[in-house]
Amino acid sequence: MARRRIDSAEPKKKSRPAATMEAREAQLIALAYDRAEQRLRDGTASGQEITALIRAGSAKTKFELEKLKNETEKLKAQRDVLESSKRTDEMYDKAIAAMRTYMGIAEEVDGDPYILGVD
Repeated sequence: MARRRIDSAEPKKKSRPAATMEAREAQLIALAYDRAEQRLRDGTASGQEITALIRAGSAKTKFELEKLKNETEKLKAQRDVLESSKRTDEMYDKAIAAMRTYMGIAEEVDGDPYILGVD
């Protein structure tokens, strides 16, 4: 039996759509790169395609992406610190209110602490 020649013009087997938008985007990007690779190999890629692929693979682009990731992580850490600080402040406020109750100071009345049992 003769082998069947695989022609690049044959449609490939379709993969099922991704479940999430991020995965779908990754699929589409992979397809675009496959198509660009095919056009580069065939010699039919435009100058814009070639330039875009060179830029995407450059060290500067990779550095900028890494920098953005690090800045994002830093901002997340700062947000976590602020949220932790808020929780700490709330805990201190509750502790002070509990101590006042234990001392017999119920609440402030007209800016002065009201002591329970003393009129």
